[in-house]
Amino acid sequence: MNATDTAALAHTALEQEIAQLVIDTLNLEDLDAADIPPAQPLFGEGLGLDSVDALELALALQKRYGIRVESDAKHARDHFATVANLAAYVASQQAACAS
Repeated sequence: MNATDTAALAHTALEQEIAQLVIDTLNLEDLDAADIPPAQPLFGEGLGLDSVDALELALALQKRYGIRVESDAKHARDHFATVANLAAYVASQQAACAS
C-alpha cells in the first residue's frame, strides 16, 4: 500500500465523527468508524444505505452540527455519497453559518 492508498483510508477528525454518527444513527452495531473508509460509497454497492437511511442521517447531521440539509438541493446526492463528501459539506455549512 502506498502513501496515496493510506491517505485514502485515513479519516480526518470530522470524517471519524461522521462515520461514527452513521453507525450510531443507523444502528450499524457490527461496524467501527475505521471500517468505513472516507471514500467508500455509502449507498448502493458501498455500505448499502437507502433513501430512508439518508433521511435519518440528514436529521442526525442537522441535530449534531446545527446545519441545515436541504433535501431538494441539487447536489444533495453528491454530498451524501461518501463520508469524505459529508465531512466537506458539514465543514462548508459550518463555515457559511459562522460568517
